Amino acid sequence: MFKKITQTGLLILLFSCAFLVKAESQGYETLSSPQPTQNPAKIEVIEFFWYGCPHCYAFEPVLEKWVKNLPANVEFIRIPAAFNEVWSKHAKAYYTAEALGVVDKVHADFFDAIQNKKEKLDTEAELATFFVAHSVTESQFHEAYNSFAVDAKMRQAPLMASRYGITGVPAIIINGKYRTNGTLAGSHEKMIEVMDKLIKQESAKK
Repeated sequence: MFKKITQTGLLILLFSCAFLVKAESQGYETLSSPQPTQNPAKIEVIEFFWYGCPHCYAFEPVLEKWVKNLPANVEFIRIPAAFNEVWSKHAKAYYTAEALGVVDKVHADFFDAIQNKKEKLDTEAELATFFVAHSVTESQFHEAYNSFAVDAKMRQAPLMASRYGITGVPAIIINGKYRTNGTLAGSHEKMIEVMDKLIKQESAKK
């Protein structure tokens, strides 16, 4: 009896190890419910992030380098996660920057202000000061911050993470079908490798 149980246990252990190796080498998960993309003609890559996340901050330089060399058939989209009140305030700051067309000007500096300068930037007054320092007038900021467009995106924000099964950041969704993150891929650099692999795979299907 003891010998039989040991052999069975060994087989289970070997099977489990083989499964784990396969999962780790794959570096991504397939979504149980694929989501429609904004532009079916392109391969969509979405990043979920939070300005207060040190892992997102560490991933940003690696991701930014990748974004600068995007293939013509790839569309990159950032989505700020809004899991709680603080995250939501930073998400609103991002959507305000998007509405003003200044994401490229403020994105890196906003990360720096939160991560290194330890600024909160979670009130309208604090954000107004930050945006004014980035060539946005105070009236332009307040108008965008309180606009219907930003409000609509904030109403959708809590639903976005659940659509893609996001429980932590940074997380990447490739073409509405696959999800990867640092835990699945093993590192930020490996995440990029997984993204490139899946983009190539999806491009071949088109």
